[in-house]
Amino acid sequence: MALVGELIAKFIEYLKEKGKSNSTLIAYKKDIEQVQEFLSDKGVSTIEAVTTEQLKAFLQYVQVEKGFNLKTVSRKINSIRTFFKYLREQGYVPSEKDPSLKLSHPKIEARLPRTLNKIEYRALRDASRVDVRLYTMVELLLQTGLRIGELQRLSTDDIRVTPLGHRYLHIQTFGSHAMRNVPLNETAYQSIQDYLRVRPASAVGIKSIFITKSGNPIPIRNMRSAIKRAFSRAGIKNATVNDIRNTFIAHHLANGVNVLTVAKIVGHKRISTTEKYLDVVKATEGDKDSLKEL
Repeated sequence: MALVGELIAKFIEYLKEKGKSNSTLIAYKKDIEQVQEFLSDKGVSTIEAVTTEQLKAFLQYVQVEKGFNLKTVSRKINSIRTFFKYLREQGYVPSEKDPSLKLSHPKIEARLPRTLNKIEYRALRDASRVDVRLYTMVELLLQTGLRIGELQRLSTDDIRVTPLGHRYLHIQTFGSHAMRNVPLNETAYQSIQDYLRVRPASAVGIKSIFITKSGNPIPIRNMRSAIKRAFSRAGIKNATVNDIRNTFIAHHLANGVNVLTVAKIVGHKRISTTEKYLDVVKATEGDKDSLKEL
């Protein structure tokens, strides 16, 4: 009889060995442990005792009693299925007894990615000027379309210049994201230089670009919190850090940059992921505060 708790620990270790990011590990662990807690309250402690009906009851519980939206419920289904796929591959659960296979995703109405309009774009930049480190983080996100994790992992070695003087960021391979080079315009490059000149004295010998006062790499959660406060100061509502990346993608498409080029810059594995932003461009055509005018 395999205990659920022990299998969760092995599952997370397996994901770690596969090179999954810390944020991915945390998300999977949180989702599966929430299932474990629910099942434990029902007297279920072994993986062999888990049924499809119990998993459906859990999903109903998080949607109705916890108030999670359908997108979050769908994500939890993905976590459950990935967990049981691992259990099948490791021989803990035979395929014919996998209770997750009969789970179905809720139908979610497709929504266009949230982007910043011209007023919000400028307001965010202005609101970030209260701190040079924050301004540099925001400027890099706006000008390069980096993921927040990629921004946090940047080192001084990643700032590169070609023999012809073209500046770019070398984004290292991380987890399932392949290595790529991202063009660095003058605005973004200068913001980095301005920040590096005023970093704390504790930064001597530290290659991480964004650090705390004590010289340690700034945690992603701190980056998110700082940018969230900047959104608030700018009066921007219902926006997330990822919406800055959305804005970069849609803005370049709106200005005629080839879809394949944009996909390469932002590191999309599938061209269809980039193409969905064309609908955002169409939706903002003719708007005086549109993405094209940033």
